[in-house]
Amino acid sequence: MFSLQPVTRRITYVVIFELIAVMLSSMILSGMSDRQVTDSLPVAVGVSLIAVVWNYVYNTLFESWERKKGITNRSVTLRVAHTVLFEAGFIVLAVPLFMWWYHVSFVTAFMMELGILVFFLVYTFVFTWLFDKIVPTAASQH
Repeated sequence: MFSLQPVTRRITYVVIFELIAVMLSSMILSGMSDRQVTDSLPVAVGVSLIAVVWNYVYNTLFESWERKKGITNRSVTLRVAHTVLFEAGFIVLAVPLFMWWYHVSFVTAFMMELGILVFFLVYTFVFTWLFDKIVPTAASQH
């Protein structure tokens, strides 16, 4: 267990999270598309890039909206809305990539995205839990 400054911790989290995510999602996409893992690697990298950029843009806009509305604490309802809107935006961005790369229909690409979404729900929980155990936040060390 060791500590990092907040910005370094966030960057470390994203880099490690995305590297592992690209490897695992390449394997999942390979299985869903009946292609080699190496054929799915570019789309996994693309989806990872979309996720990082979308996460930054979405959260910047959402937090700006919260400040304008004077919201200081997120209720459960607001957290659910935040998550659903994030995922909806991500689907809008990722599904066309799947359609183009794999030459599949909207429905097939959407189903692939749902499979990836389920994977990421579990992966994010497990990764974040382990990361927090190995690299705790400064606040959790007191």
